Amino acid sequence: MAKKKEPASIYEIIQGLAQAAANAYDGALTEDGDALKLGLQREEGDPILDKRVIDGFNVKFYGNMMCVGYQSELQLKEVYSKGFVTEIEQRIADIASFLKKECKKISGHAVTLTEDGEIDILVQSSSRVRSWVQAKMHYKVGGLSPDMNDDNQGSTNPVEEGWKTFLNQGGWKGKRPKNDTRPKNSGD
Repeated sequence: MAKKKEPASIYEIIQGLAQAAANAYDGALTEDGDALKLGLQREEGDPILDKRVIDGFNVKFYGNMMCVGYQSELQLKEVYSKGFVTEIEQRIADIASFLKKECKKISGHAVTLTEDGEIDILVQSSSRVRSWVQAKMHYKVGGLSPDMNDDNQGSTNPVEEGWKTFLNQGGWKGKRPKNDTRPKNSGD
């Protein structure tokens, strides 16, 4: 009889997704020695002959959520073309799909990423021709409980002795030393 696979721990899920993101650096290769494809512009064309496109992504974790951020350099004509938002959404969806597949390879556990809200896109220009885009999409990570950071108990670590002394002396609003010659209302 086949053994049941234990569910992944929070640590394994986060570690798997973070390692999957780390494995997607520019120039990464697959096990076969081919260039890693995850849907970014930098993968298109010849890396030696063509102008390199600067783009990439990052991930951030908070509670049961993951934020995928994407940034790229582009020209203004690309921003004003039809389907620009759809193209950016597709890139982030490709990144999320890559993260799920890579996490499954790394940890052996499947993870689900569910979109939470709309994509946030910010386009800024550096000249009349060049611009860059920063986009982010939030995902709920399957297997993480929504209240994992809502214990409202704060830190259980005791205050270190140096901080206790500092706070007992009045902290930043305490008595000023004798050699402090600044006027009293100098913005302390």
